[in-house]
Amino acid sequence: MSITTQAVTTQAVTMQAVTPVILDGDPGHDDAIAWMLALAHPRLDVRAITTVAGNAPIEQTTLNMLRLATLFGAEDVPLAQGCSRPLVAPPQAAPSVHGASGLDGPTLPEPTVALQECSGVELMARILRTSDRPVWIIATGPLTNVATLLMAYPDVKEQIAGISFMGGGIRSGNWTPAAEFNMLVDPEAASVVFASGIPLLMAGLDVTEKAMIMEEDVERIRQVGGVAGHSAGGGPGGTSITEIVAEWLEFFFGFHRELGYEGAPVHDPVAVVALTHPEILTGQDMVVSIETSGAYTRGATVGDVYHTTGKAPNTRVFLDIEREAYVDLIVEAVEHFSEVTPS
Repeated sequence: MSITTQAVTTQAVTMQAVTPVILDGDPGHDDAIAWMLALAHPRLDVRAITTVAGNAPIEQTTLNMLRLATLFGAEDVPLAQGCSRPLVAPPQAAPSVHGASGLDGPTLPEPTVALQECSGVELMARILRTSDRPVWIIATGPLTNVATLLMAYPDVKEQIAGISFMGGGIRSGNWTPAAEFNMLVDPEAASVVFASGIPLLMAGLDVTEKAMIMEEDVERIRQVGGVAGHSAGGGPGGTSITEIVAEWLEFFFGFHRELGYEGAPVHDPVAVVALTHPEILTGQDMVVSIETSGAYTRGATVGDVYHTTGKAPNTRVFLDIEREAYVDLIVEAVEHFSEVTPS
């Protein structure tokens, strides 16, 4: 069954006015922008942020999280370090895309925030158990933490409203011909999540490669607050949020230009937009399974596009996005943080 824009919008209307979320990722330039969107949006109540090994080793993604929380003034959000390796496979990183630090480019502030004295998975469980209403998990890295949570704390499953994640691709992969990076890093974890019965929103390559930022869009971001931008809430030496985001995107451009892209697909924020602005997305409900053992297809997300299995869909797979509206949302988030100085 095809999920139209109207159907997605109807689902959004039934969500609470303010929706509690946990952000889980491996920042990562696009994770950073995704978290910016989530922290800026008035309808999202970010209850916790956790890291996972993916774009870089866990120590580096955690340092990046602490710097981002400082940059965005998220001093009151609990932060924790998650799983350091996939469930079964050895870790793998993506320095060719994100640099050795996982977030190369502009200099970020040194952390003024601290980690919780618990693991990321323990923090997730605590947030879910104490929440007054079900919580969405927005996952923008490998699904290791989410799968570990479901296996270690099965009692919290009913408190998960749904999982909106960036990963996979029905048509193709980007790290191998069949597999997208997040899925390839930990397909066993993804298998646990796909089999969980929890509502799933999949922002895979089918849609995120259409979530393209062009050079003119970067220049538009640079104009936020004036030609030089604002220094409020920025990095070292008064570097503005405006300039930091522009430099993140320019760094991302470098990798994608070599592959022949006309711009840079900014993948991870689509998983946030799936909750905040589903009306700019279209997709399809289908059964999605993940290959865990294929010699050429390990990590592939296999979508039952034509409903050949007869099984009920387990995932809403987004397939298209209104690109200009997506750019507007990123610009609006930059405007928000250009106007607000962290306390």
